[in-house]
Amino acid sequence: MLGTLTAAWNRVFAVLGRVSMYRLVYLALAALAVVSLLLSFFDLVGPEPLQLVVTLVVLAAVCAGVDAAAQRVLNLPWRIESSLITAHILLFVLRPTLELTGLAGIAIAGAVASLSKYVLAWRGRHIFNPAAVGATVLTLLSLAWPALGASSWWVGTPALAGPVILLGIAVLVRTEKLRVVTGFVVIAVAVAVVRTSVQYQEAGLDIELLDILWPVLWSSPFLFLGAFMLSEPLTLPPRRWQQFTVAAVVGVLAGWPLPVGDITLGQERALLVGNLVAFAFALRTAVRLTLVSRAQPTATVRELTFRVHDRLSFRPGQYLELEVPHRHPDARGTRREFSIASAPADLPMLKVAFKDGDSSKPQSSFKKALAAVGEGDRLAITGVWGDFLLPTRDTAPILMVAAGIGVTPFVSQLRHARLAGQDRDIVLVYVASDAGDLAYRDEIEASGARVIVFTRTRPENLPDHWQWAQGVRLDAERLLRVVPDIAARHAYISGPAGLIADLAPALERARSITTDAFSGY
Repeated sequence: MLGTLTAAWNRVFAVLGRVSMYRLVYLALAALAVVSLLLSFFDLVGPEPLQLVVTLVVLAAVCAGVDAAAQRVLNLPWRIESSLITAHILLFVLRPTLELTGLAGIAIAGAVASLSKYVLAWRGRHIFNPAAVGATVLTLLSLAWPALGASSWWVGTPALAGPVILLGIAVLVRTEKLRVVTGFVVIAVAVAVVRTSVQYQEAGLDIELLDILWPVLWSSPFLFLGAFMLSEPLTLPPRRWQQFTVAAVVGVLAGWPLPVGDITLGQERALLVGNLVAFAFALRTAVRLTLVSRAQPTATVRELTFRVHDRLSFRPGQYLELEVPHRHPDARGTRREFSIASAPADLPMLKVAFKDGDSSKPQSSFKKALAAVGEGDRLAITGVWGDFLLPTRDTAPILMVAAGIGVTPFVSQLRHARLAGQDRDIVLVYVASDAGDLAYRDEIEASGARVIVFTRTRPENLPDHWQWAQGVRLDAERLLRVVPDIAARHAYISGPAGLIADLAPALERARSITTDAFSGY
């Protein structure tokens, strides 16, 4: 049963992985806007239909215009999805209106939100959630000019709870932030329930907790705030424990808003505080790179070697997000994630590797643009993330399972262990189509790890600590056969979602399981 659920989950992940994060978030918000418009005809949401349409038009025009102007001045590629995402989030956070003064306030919020991406930034990366900045500035201006309007978070209504959950889950699965945001919602709701209960007691009223819980859960903006704002990867720290810490801070402040002068630390201000905590954890920077060389470890694997020009830190097993600006990007955008193949000790040189796709199939715009990058050309890393990290205790026995290019993070970890003089008990199960598709043989051999190879053809000149399993097909039964002591090992698996699902019955016996699914670039 668990294997079936895991397989279904990984299939969903693989489908969502074909769409860029920006495009998916925009499509989800656009769908939510359409749902809201339909509900407005039946008075199931606060704004009226014409108010929604006019407000969205104003926000889209202002955000797109400001972004286009700023990116032209800074010579940056214009990403229309980013502008539309900001506009749509503000649509649900602000109070839609037809009043000219109110629309002026909405335009100000949109302009400030877009400008914050470039003004409130550190080395090319914005520090705060843009929509939260725009809403906060408008709220502050409304203290002097109430007619400008303020944030209202009308999205927190029972009629929209279902659509927000469904569309939000799609976004969170794609960004792999479902657990983090779930933690935020649980904390925010729990704190809000306690706060409301205290307020009732202070008023001398007696009410059941369940009578408080359901209105707080379905009528609060926590679901929207978590799914579409807190989950933004650009304003989250790289490690999962850091992300949970930020989620907890935002959850407490959103659930129990603290008064600050004439305003409170409401939803957007709570998020801004969380953004500051995240920034303190890891100064997010756009790291400049120069392509030094290209290599081809196997017939289907390409390797890029870069020289890093800015400060960069990573841990073996983590991945980076590489931006390749180009005109007319397709649905997957201008950024892609690559596991790091080199070790931290190799800096300022940095290596990534990827599988070259089937030439008979249409290439993505990103792949074409990356192929056109020449030696000496400049690119940028827009982030380093991931918790695909080996245990800190060197004596912990490890099982690594890699399929094809999924070996890349293990190459980084094995190289790091060798350079650091660590003597780890590691078994690597390496699955590839043919013997010629085994990438990084020399580096893996130098690590001294025991290697079990699943290929159709027998690899030549296998080292003594390598074993050919005589067959490319790896399933749970075969994994248990070649690694009988799996119950004593911490299992790490890097490969397609389908392989992870197939091996689930065997991996469940391991002391722990850490996966690194990928859907290609």
